[in-house]
Amino acid sequence: MRCPYCKHERSRVVDTLHDLRGGVRRRRECEECGQRFSTYERAILATPLIIKQDGTREEFDRDKLIRGIRISCAKRPVSAADIERLVGEIEATLQAMGRAEVSSRVVGDMVIAGLKELDHIAYVRYAIVYLGLDDLRSIREEIDRLLEG
Repeated sequence: MRCPYCKHERSRVVDTLHDLRGGVRRRRECEECGQRFSTYERAILATPLIIKQDGTREEFDRDKLIRGIRISCAKRPVSAADIERLVGEIEATLQAMGRAEVSSRVVGDMVIAGLKELDHIAYVRYAIVYLGLDDLRSIREEIDRLLEG
């Protein structure tokens, strides 16, 4: 593994951690400059194509999903690790389905469910766009449902 600081080719592994999704986090130390850095390894499994509402298909894009969730969670007490975990769970669920194609609605529903558990304000922000809550009455009804449950 090339050092991100000095670009030296050799580093040694200081520590290895395995996560629940099958990924491996390695703490490394450069043999040249002594700087420490982390690498993360995860298996690349096939994810299904996402069928959008207009009928077009696109590859599942983990970064795009993270960006959308981060926008909903802006200025909220939701850590980057929580967002990564949610996206990892969604990606793992899609891979476990074993299907070639999945509706974007399935992905959206998983995001909605995850945000509902993480942060109610982030959930409402995402729901306004995803569920098409286009007036104050529909937004209030959704908030009332949250408060009841």
